[in-house]
Amino acid sequence: MTLSLGADLAPVAAPTATVRTRVTVPMRFPDGYATTADVTTFDGLADGREHLLLGLGDWRGALARSAAGGEAPLVRPHSECLTGDVLGSQRCDCGPQLREAVERITDAGGFLLYLRQEGRGIGLYAKLDAYAFQDAGLDTYEANLALGRDEDERDYTAAAQMLSAVGAGRVRLLSNNPDKAAQLQLLGVAVTERVPTGVHLSAANARYLAVKRDHTQHTLDLADLDLADVDLADLDLPLAG
Repeated sequence: MTLSLGADLAPVAAPTATVRTRVTVPMRFPDGYATTADVTTFDGLADGREHLLLGLGDWRGALARSAAGGEAPLVRPHSECLTGDVLGSQRCDCGPQLREAVERITDAGGFLLYLRQEGRGIGLYAKLDAYAFQDAGLDTYEANLALGRDEDERDYTAAAQMLSAVGAGRVRLLSNNPDKAAQLQLLGVAVTERVPTGVHLSAANARYLAVKRDHTQHTLDLADLDLADVDLADLDLPLAG
């Protein structure tokens, strides 16, 4: 699902969800960075999936400051990526973005939403099917279409429900993706600022990032990278992810 926030589109409140459980989980990344997350689960999420909200840093203080009219908490909706987040795949930038987001949100106080919508919502098996099309030359969006799916099937209704359930009606959105901001605003979440993530560019994901920049207007400074400048023969891995 790709939306643009137009003047004719009024916000629509997401259905109510409630907090089910909150537990404290110590976290450690392979590079040694460690922090602690208050991990929250929910009842009543619109899509019935088991999404998680990770409260990082002084998230309670961030909510209090926001309620008093101060700066909104820093929030990243992060779509699950088994290949990137867990297996360290370099076909995408998901793993480095997750690592970066956890540290930045811990420093600022806020939330990481871990959303179970693998492969831009098409699922893990279909994402791996799409990899085969990418290996044959299609980009990441074209591969989804070749499978008979949408370019991006993600719906952020559950994300809006989770934020509402913890009192985060205003957020600073840590994302390069304009569609996340558009959908959340349409669902009644006030995005006070869009904060870009870093650019995790490598030879293996150069085409993947360039396509996100050019096709869906992701906020990515790739130093004027042009796909024509990418020599596929020099790369160890397929480029699209």
